[in-house]
Amino acid sequence: MSPDQPLPLPPVPAPYQLPFHYGALHNIGLDYLVDPDPVREVLAEHHPDLVAADFDGRACVSLNYQLYFAQYPNGGGITQEIEVNIVAHPAGAAGRLPALGYDQYARGFDQTKLLGIARIHVLCDNPLAIDAGTKLYAEPKYPGWFETTMPSLNGPAQHRTWSITCKQAGLTVDRTGIDRQDHTLFSFQADLTGLTPEPVNNTPITGYGTDPLGGLLAGPMNVYQPYQYHPLDDTNRARVRLTVADPASSVGRHLTDLLGNSLAAGVWTYQSAPVAAHNRPYYIPAKV
Repeated sequence: MSPDQPLPLPPVPAPYQLPFHYGALHNIGLDYLVDPDPVREVLAEHHPDLVAADFDGRACVSLNYQLYFAQYPNGGGITQEIEVNIVAHPAGAAGRLPALGYDQYARGFDQTKLLGIARIHVLCDNPLAIDAGTKLYAEPKYPGWFETTMPSLNGPAQHRTWSITCKQAGLTVDRTGIDRQDHTLFSFQADLTGLTPEPVNNTPITGYGTDPLGGLLAGPMNVYQPYQYHPLDDTNRARVRLTVADPASSVGRHLTDLLGNSLAAGVWTYQSAPVAAHNRPYYIPAKV
């Protein structure tokens, strides 16, 4: 096909339909500014049509944990997943991008949305979501499971710590369930107590995948309320701790090679607002 002709849309295989609507979303992301050389090598292997974003000579690796609910005609489902991403843009689009530093990118200044997330690993605890992400968005998605603690209106009011542990898993024999294994791959903790977040309009988030047949594709995700961005500096970077428990695993090797000794540069969070509340009961006097 001539480069001047419009490209056909990627197919949407049955039984899926798009867009996919989230009923609720709880999300935390960690951004790391890192040496660009290892990042370029990984991108060349996994997404050869993408170029790593350049933030004052540093590349950006992002970890993105999601807990989400979706309602279907016959019920509902809850999914957890975590992405290991590289912030990147299409190789031919450099001339369309504004010159940005990381702080500007994190605050949503790039409205071209060409700066997106190139997925390197996506670990997920829902076989249906694994299949859909692979077929629809060319995500490198595979089983994992999670132990989590996060802020909640149903928990202590002062609790603002996120703790996420990602563990190894496989699919059950019938491929309809997750076979959990007691083997930790990596974990992180972010204590946001006392930090004042900034509301930022940084969506839609462009997610990049590379289809072996169709090549590079982009799938935007809209979030309908602002994210909360927590900039970090030398006084508070220690609030975020990442531990690679299994550096020999594929995801552990990439985290070790890409992040090195880098500390987090920023944290962004989103938690869906409640839609209803079941209140405290009260006594009714007995009839005299």
